[in-house]
Amino acid sequence: MQQVTMQHSELRDEERQRCEVWTRVMGYHRPVAEFNPGKKSEHGERQHFREHRAA
Repeated sequence: MQQVTMQHSELRDEERQRCEVWTRVMGYHRPVAEFNPGKKSEHGERQHFREHRAA
């Protein structure tokens, strides 16, 4: 069996790529970047949860 080693490299800011975040609002998906300031603030305050599987 071959062993694989992982290397962690640090990226400079100019090497990074912007990630577009989408969320579901009122039944359709929309990019968060297009939200108005109030909606962006509301999105930042959301609490995420994980539903447990039914037995």
